[in-house]
Amino acid sequence: MKVEIDSFSGYKIYPSRGRLFVRGDSKVFRFSTSKTESLFLQRKNPRKIAWTVVYRRMHKKGITEEVTKKRSRRTVKHQRGIVGADLKSILEKRNQTAQARTQQRLAAITKAKNEKKEKETKKEKVKPRPSAQAGPKVSKQGMKGGKGGR
Repeated sequence: MKVEIDSFSGYKIYPSRGRLFVRGDSKVFRFSTSKTESLFLQRKNPRKIAWTVVYRRMHKKGITEEVTKKRSRRTVKHQRGIVGADLKSILEKRNQTAQARTQQRLAAITKAKNEKKEKETKKEKVKPRPSAQAGPKVSKQGMKGGKGGR
């Protein structure tokens, strides 16, 4: 017994069932029902019709044998140093306690304040020079003989 396959739906066609359609280029199409033949002649796409075998294969429907879960690879975390800090110093900072961090912060703040005071004392020691001109201020254009500053 020869069982044919429907050209549109993919269903089996048993002997003495269905219809045969031969196109102008001599290509043979077999249909199990008038429904599949009609849809084929309307140029419907069997991949978009939910009950066809092609649609079910495409959308992975009805495959119960291969339900085995895909194994996903575990991501391995690597720790690397960043530009300007090697891994050792990063790990030391991570393992520090909150108290140690606050002490370091306070020490840095006091150091910065001391440096600022030192700069200010140096500025006070340096006296500003007296200006070379004692007369009225004249603009650049005025110096050249223009209108400004007269």
